[in-house]
Amino acid sequence: ADELLPSVVNISTTQIIKDRYNNRPEFQFPPGSPFEDMFRDFFEQDRSNRPKTRKATSLGSGFVIDESGYIVTNNHVIGEADQIEVVFQDETKLKAELIGRDPKVDIAVLKVESKKKLKALKWGDSSNSKVGDWVLAIGNPFGLGGTVTAGIISAKSRDIRMGQYDSFIQTDASINRGNSGGPMFNIDGEVIGINTAIFSPSGGSVGIGFAIPTDMAIPVIQQLKEFGKTSRGWLGVRIQPVTDEIAEAYGLKEQSGALIASVTENSPSSKAGVKPGDIILKFDGKEIKKSRELPRYVAATKVGTRVKLDDWCSNRII
Repeated sequence: ADELLPSVVNISTTQIIKDRYNNRPEFQFPPGSPFEDMFRDFFEQDRSNRPKTRKATSLGSGFVIDESGYIVTNNHVIGEADQIEVVFQDETKLKAELIGRDPKVDIAVLKVESKKKLKALKWGDSSNSKVGDWVLAIGNPFGLGGTVTAGIISAKSRDIRMGQYDSFIQTDASINRGNSGGPMFNIDGEVIGINTAIFSPSGGSVGIGFAIPTDMAIPVIQQLKEFGKTSRGWLGVRIQPVTDEIAEAYGLKEQSGALIASVTENSPSSKAGVKPGDIILKFDGKEIKKSRELPRYVAATKVGTRVKLDDWCSNRII
């Protein structure tokens, strides 16, 4: 924790919100009406006393990934902020520039200019982590910067219905509001996740937190650093889960793969010969145990890459 804390930052954002009530239409009264002067004075005084704009602030966490000043956080932490400020462990405050954001995976990349040399955290391989492994979380819960909590990985590949690429690491390490965007470390001090969400009826930690795994986050972060935006692979199909009944009808030994419901015309899949009714069992050598894994594998593939699909229906490789 002593080595990691200086690389974890607090993020404070400010957004200027226009007061929508200042733009409300005025009531019109017939000329000479006894209410005309009274209501005109009332509305003019009310409008002059009402502020035209107000500031909305929010807090979150982030961490340094490059000595040159690149910082990663969640997209929902920065929102539509007009100003972003990064606060380091030694209370140094720096203005941050937004380099790029990806709402679909909830990741944003910032850049600061620091006179001091920054220490970047090391990436770990989240695919090697297992349920039961110890993890450490550092962040800014409720504005209490530099907070360290510990726990274990409770589950992997969680789908919590936040987006089409859900595959979260679940942990019982205490994660609260303000921890969003902070790192999750393995026992070797390597970042294996980005703390993103909690399940909590009360709003506080109940031991169910979720982090974006690094094997999903790193390709997105690299694209945001280089291009300021992301581009994803596209297959051009609509899919549905393989049920027990479908697996039995197709002669599959187990319920796995993604059933092709339809194929988009002139898409990569149609040109390769994929047909409705096919079941994709592997994508580029990766087994598809659940249908929702296929969109994630495709999205993580570089545009223009040629990959192999293992197709059960015709027992062929495309």
